[in-house]
Amino acid sequence: MKNLLLFAVLLPVVSTSFSQSAQRSQYPKNITPAAKPEDVAFSAERLGRIDAMLDEYIKNQQIPGAVIYLVRDGKVAYHKAFGYSDVDKKTALKKDDIFRIASQSKAITSLAVMMLWEEGRFLLDEPVSKYIPEFKSPKVLKTFNAADSSFTAEPAKSEITIRQLLTHSSGIDYAAIGSTEFKSIYAKAKIPSGIGNDKDVLADKMKALGQLPLKHNPGERWTYGLNHDVLGYLVEVWSKMTFDKFLKTRIFDPLGMKDTYFYLPADRHARLVTLHQDKEGKVVTMKANAYDGANPEYPKLSGTYFSGGAGLSSTVEDYAKFLQMFLNKGEYNGVRLLSRKTVELIMTDQLPVLDNEYGLAFGLETQKNDERSIFSTGTFSWGGAFNTHYWADPKERLIGLVYTNIYATQHWQIGERFRTLTYSAIAD
Repeated sequence: MKNLLLFAVLLPVVSTSFSQSAQRSQYPKNITPAAKPEDVAFSAERLGRIDAMLDEYIKNQQIPGAVIYLVRDGKVAYHKAFGYSDVDKKTALKKDDIFRIASQSKAITSLAVMMLWEEGRFLLDEPVSKYIPEFKSPKVLKTFNAADSSFTAEPAKSEITIRQLLTHSSGIDYAAIGSTEFKSIYAKAKIPSGIGNDKDVLADKMKALGQLPLKHNPGERWTYGLNHDVLGYLVEVWSKMTFDKFLKTRIFDPLGMKDTYFYLPADRHARLVTLHQDKEGKVVTMKANAYDGANPEYPKLSGTYFSGGAGLSSTVEDYAKFLQMFLNKGEYNGVRLLSRKTVELIMTDQLPVLDNEYGLAFGLETQKNDERSIFSTGTFSWGGAFNTHYWADPKERLIGLVYTNIYATQHWQIGERFRTLTYSAIAD
């Protein structure tokens, strides 16, 4: 997972105001269906290659099923479901089924943070310890004893800033999936990964995390970690609301994201796809726990832990609305959540010195890494641990999502193959 950038366009001073106004007027207020793919300059024949790819994956028992969603110019060009939501029961997958989106939660958390930044609740380069005192005077791991997970640490060169949390440059590692040392240190301190940790409380665990060592000095390099769980707790501190309530009232309800939750209401349980896994070259339903002991059915629980890094479940349609809001420079469904300038800041490469293209919410396609893929410069993207993938391309005005739910899969490349087939079907 990588890549992201600034896509502000330089225009002549005389025409700037008119051009920006005209551009804003062209943003789709809502996502609506296209009568046929050709209406948004896709080749229906070439899009058929996506069908063939997914049929092959399912026939070879490499994935249980998948839902595909393509939006161009605010119109749905392709929305299909393939395979099963439960391979044991042979339950057909439906287009509106709900998936565990894991790390796709991070971008939503970043949106919440930047909405509060716009309200003046904090500054990006302020220390986290100003709002969570337990993060004061951080230390960096020096030695680690694998026998008992004991360690020594030395003072860090600086405090962690909120910007560093947003860009995974804080030095915080990941529970359950991070480095060997920190998986052990976090497990001993009972710091969760955020997936299926329903009985914990965010404030308690983040305060405990603040007293543990860092993997490296803040700002020194990029390390994927529990940063967005800390940010979720900061949203609670700044807003005086529980994180789940903030997301629902300030983001999900205004955007019309009616199926996105940490813990699903009972009337949506039947639409949650079963979590699967690879076993001896075949896809089977997952019986064992995932990551740090997570019950695969965790979205159906009544939990109290709201993980900003990994806890949400959603549909392709809901997440597309979230992405379209960014393509619209902060507005969707007649509601403005961010200003155009804040969206431009979010889409600016924040880590040019660290050689990792990442903005304040997504991985970015920049001038520096553009030769590696077919994405347009300015495209933002990420994915989730259970093999969900998305991107949004401002230049092509294009959103793509492919969702399946499979644990520890060998077939992660489905996202890249889907991307290739999508761009090769553009016909304008």
